[in-house]
Amino acid sequence: MLKRIQSGWTYLTELGQGLLAARKWLLAYVVLILLPVSIMLASFYQRSNEILEKEVTRSMQLTLKQAGMNLTYKLNHIRDSNNSIFMNQILYDNLTPKTRFTDQLNQIKELRNLAGTAQENEDVFRVRFFVDSSRMYGGDRINIYPLTDMSKYPWYPSVIKAGGGMVWTQIYQENYNDSGEKNIFSVSRLLRNPQHYEEIVGVLVMDISEQLIEEITSELHFSANYVPYLVDPEGLLISSSANPDLNSGKGAPILPNEILSTIEQTDEGILKRMDGDNEVHVIYTTIETTGWKLIAQVSKSEISHRATALNQFTSIATLAGITVMFLVLVFVLFMFMVQGMQRRVQMIIRMIRKEGIGWLEDRRSNPDGDFRLLERSVDQLIHRVNNLMEESYQAKIQEREAQLRTLQAQINPHFLYNALDMINWSAIAHNAEDTSQMIEALARYFRLSLNIGRDNVSIEDELNLAAVFLEIQQNRFPSTFTFTIATEPGLEQYIIPKLTLQPLVENALLHGIRKSKEKKGTIHISARFEQGDIVLAVSDDGIGMSQEQANRLLLEPSSELRSNNSDGSYGLYNVNERIRYFAGNRYGLTIETGIGEGTTITIKMKAIAAE
Repeated sequence: MLKRIQSGWTYLTELGQGLLAARKWLLAYVVLILLPVSIMLASFYQRSNEILEKEVTRSMQLTLKQAGMNLTYKLNHIRDSNNSIFMNQILYDNLTPKTRFTDQLNQIKELRNLAGTAQENEDVFRVRFFVDSSRMYGGDRINIYPLTDMSKYPWYPSVIKAGGGMVWTQIYQENYNDSGEKNIFSVSRLLRNPQHYEEIVGVLVMDISEQLIEEITSELHFSANYVPYLVDPEGLLISSSANPDLNSGKGAPILPNEILSTIEQTDEGILKRMDGDNEVHVIYTTIETTGWKLIAQVSKSEISHRATALNQFTSIATLAGITVMFLVLVFVLFMFMVQGMQRRVQMIIRMIRKEGIGWLEDRRSNPDGDFRLLERSVDQLIHRVNNLMEESYQAKIQEREAQLRTLQAQINPHFLYNALDMINWSAIAHNAEDTSQMIEALARYFRLSLNIGRDNVSIEDELNLAAVFLEIQQNRFPSTFTFTIATEPGLEQYIIPKLTLQPLVENALLHGIRKSKEKKGTIHISARFEQGDIVLAVSDDGIGMSQEQANRLLLEPSSELRSNNSDGSYGLYNVNERIRYFAGNRYGLTIETGIGEGTTITIKMKAIAAE
């Protein structure tokens, strides 16, 4: 027990002496490495956070701008529908007074037909004509209303003032005889007699459901405390999910005057304001059709939170880089230490050679010197170097094995299937049924295409692979094409080079159907016996091509360009060559096609049964 205590005390004493001897190196490490790197890391983190905050804000601005463009696109369609009615001579012919009863019934029919045509636009909820109430058809209150009803709308004076120009209203509540109460906004304009321009013959009002705006603004999730909203050129509220009750139609200013004046002068931008103690970023863009401003607000703390979340990934990369730099600098410092140690060791060796081992024993007897520590350190260093070399060798072997295992995992189908299965269950857990179906289809596609590394597959598996590929493409291009597969019984026992049909069906879809004017069509796949051989065919009713071009695709490699300088790679050359290598030169592909007549690619190959 006493020996253990003495041994421990000796170890601690030597360790203290070693640290004391290395104090200058420790000081150099702190001053030259640790302190500068810590300052640099703090500065980098702060700077990267500022940059990410700007990028987050910019990303929000682009998202808001895209929402504004979507709303502008829809309002432009409504504007065009309004102009179409406004410029239609039938409208004015049927607003002219008629005395005969049958003539007035025909006028009602024509006006309702005009309204019905405009209402075919899914964004238009109702078209209303406000006409002279003295006429028989002036009060059905479905599409035709008495002109006297216009006085109840606060925006009617603006319609009179516009003289025939469009006036876009705020959201208000309207009670329809056939639909009940609806929250809508409208575009209105005055109708004048073309023969007597001073005479007002009615008002055209086109109603749009509030849902048109909500569908776009509901996708903007910038802040938990603020919601997006629309304001008119005067800064009055048009629409906001936080202020649904706008029945008065008057709205209210929702931003300080200095902010509104700046927003009115520019089309888009980012402003800052104070909301109590919180700094808030005001992001806005212009709806060109109406002059409205789509505005979103987000607090600086929320932007910082998002930037911090993004910065976590950057911090990992930064930490990895700094760790490498630490190792390099430590290595450099260690190199200087080793050089100093090496000089002292060489000095000891020279003295031992010159004066013998007794010199070293004499130095050991000196308790105040550091040669004893140096001697033990050199001995320990030798053992440590040997251990490190052995560990390095083992580490390299383990690293090589890990790399091989990683490569095996990358090409292991079970690893791929398990990963897709995990993603599939995650999609199911989030109720993403479409995503789950796509993942299941993709898993089937890889399972069939990988085929446990075999180059040849059964015809049944190849047809299943083509079907799975087309199912995936149907999810990618919904309601654009259909496909059928017809096979004769008995083909299951024969084999075919893997991925023979897939390039053909992909060609039929992307270069045939998808390039047609309607972008719709049908793909038919068939497999049959013919005079002892197997014949597979892929047909589409797409745009087709000239027979000369089709023949060239079988004779030239896929890197050739077509005459219009577009990519001419159909993959047919490679498929044709693979079949010829597999079955012989008398087998391969043939193409029957014509411009605008679709394309049929026939595969004729030798019937080879599976072993």
